[in-house]
Amino acid sequence: MADSDDEYVQDASDDDVDSHRVNRAGVGGGARAAGTNARGGSGGWEVTRTWENVVEGADGTISSTVEGLLEASKRKRLDITSFREGKIGIVDVEENNGMLTHQFGRTLKDTTPLQRGIIRHLILVIDLSSAMTEKDLRPTRYLLTLRYAQEFVHEFFEQNPISQLGILGMRDGLAVRVSDISGNPNDHIGSLQALREQEAKGNPSLQNALDMARAALFHAPSHGTREVLLIFGSLLSSDPGDIHTSISALISSHITCTVIGLAAQVAICRTIVSKTNPGVNPDQAYGVALDEQHYRELIMGMTTPPVIAASTKTSEANGSRAKEDEAGRSSLLMMGFPSRIVEEAESLCACHSRPCRGGYLCTRCSSKVCSLPSICPVCDLTLILSTHLARSYHHLFPLRNWNDVSWERASSRKHQTNCFSCQTKFPNIPDGRHGHMTPSGRKGSVDGKLTGVSGPEGVSESGRYECGTCGLYFCIDCDVYCHEVVHNCPGCLSRERELNAKFTAAAET
Repeated sequence: MADSDDEYVQDASDDDVDSHRVNRAGVGGGARAAGTNARGGSGGWEVTRTWENVVEGADGTISSTVEGLLEASKRKRLDITSFREGKIGIVDVEENNGMLTHQFGRTLKDTTPLQRGIIRHLILVIDLSSAMTEKDLRPTRYLLTLRYAQEFVHEFFEQNPISQLGILGMRDGLAVRVSDISGNPNDHIGSLQALREQEAKGNPSLQNALDMARAALFHAPSHGTREVLLIFGSLLSSDPGDIHTSISALISSHITCTVIGLAAQVAICRTIVSKTNPGVNPDQAYGVALDEQHYRELIMGMTTPPVIAASTKTSEANGSRAKEDEAGRSSLLMMGFPSRIVEEAESLCACHSRPCRGGYLCTRCSSKVCSLPSICPVCDLTLILSTHLARSYHHLFPLRNWNDVSWERASSRKHQTNCFSCQTKFPNIPDGRHGHMTPSGRKGSVDGKLTGVSGPEGVSESGRYECGTCGLYFCIDCDVYCHEVVHNCPGCLSRERELNAKFTAAAET
């Protein structure tokens, strides 16, 4: 008989079998919810009847349902996937402070401009203990974590090109250094790939890992953030001393910690996030992965820069003027923007002492470094390219969410039959006098009213999405692409002069 991880139940009744079927779709971020027996009548666990969502269209096929589900999956990519935002829960459809909230806890990303720390210094701590050999996450916790960690490194530097990252591990009651803090993603990915050849063993030590992370972030400049992301798969910690002393040291060093659990919530982890994140709900900084997809959403949510909390105001007697002067000095940061050079003969770089022909010369001391962004090892000047700042700019002023277009609004602007960006033809607008279903299977009209079978939440019934600034319509693919990659509206960019004149005239009046 083939090996299997599922439990064998002998002579189980139908009720017993039903009680073992679970539905995790309605569980939010945080600890795993404790289900109750189905025979108890409380309905803690429910059977997911996905086949009931399939609705036959007017043409006798289910193509309309398939299209709706595909569009819903694309639209979900724009939802908040980070548990740090603290907007997980079952709520009604409403508009609140620029956020469009849907059922089942799905909330479109908050596009309110906020002050964020775009210069980040983050330490990724990975559990390498024997608890990571469990197979509740396929293929194992260990291999899946290494794969997601590589994706996280790539996405982290894609979203935060002027930030620094370091990786630590916990194994055999010790903290091991996987890669040093640097801004080169290739160094971190290579170190993570080397961990595949090693075996997860021993017990983790949270205290040793936090102490090593604090030491690595000790010399981080004050103008950047100091963060620790802890992936913890065990239920215990083998510490040599009092871990609360290490937590107090993190607080004094202004280091914030975020924990992603793979087994269950641990009391000491909740204490760490609650004390190092003042004013933040611990459920927003501590989440437990429910499955592989949820695990990926939790770790990828950390790629967004954190919001900088407003500093508390102190009186003149307590030295408020000194704090204001210090904040003023930190608001301006000296950086260098070097140009790439190619030498005829190889020379040693100042960062790795390796021979190379190409590189960048520091604008202050003319030392050569291999790649950017980096910090000059001679004069400590931050060296970046102008494109790195441009890629970090969208975090401060994100592209606002586009609105779903109803059939009523689409019928009032019939001239926009194609997507403005890719020119994809939109579904035909149904006739208001005769009830029928559109060729794509979307909502039709009955007795002059546009009605029909409701689609998934957050999906436009007409397949159109409208920019609130320029008023142009786009398809779902362009909606996702513009918000995730371009971070700009093609319609607003093409009509920039016209919109500027419009806003100027409105301001004058």
